[in-house]
Amino acid sequence: MVSLWLDFILLVLASFRLTRLIVYDKITAFLRKPFHEEVTEISPDGTEEEYIILKGKGLRRWVGELLSCYWCTGIWSAAVIYILWQYFPQAGFPVIIILAIAGLSSFIETILARIMDK
Repeated sequence: MVSLWLDFILLVLASFRLTRLIVYDKITAFLRKPFHEEVTEISPDGTEEEYIILKGKGLRRWVGELLSCYWCTGIWSAAVIYILWQYFPQAGFPVIIILAIAGLSSFIETILARIMDK
């Protein structure tokens, strides 16, 4: 039973990290670039606001919407992670472990950053 929960936690953390990697991280901007135009505007109070404009129509726009939606991409990321874990364990397990470690470390970093800012 403990193994089942540990596996579940690893899958959740790996899926979380893969989703954030695809939707938000700069290192994967090249994946989003054909589907998104990133626009930065400066508000009257001087703060920068960044938003995206979806490109194209049809399939291109659909992929753009998918890549801009954390919840949508999360479902597909979870499916990929699960398929790796279930059907390709020798290749998938190291990837899942690395993503899970990175996911947990991002939680720790966020918590520490908030504590340090107080």
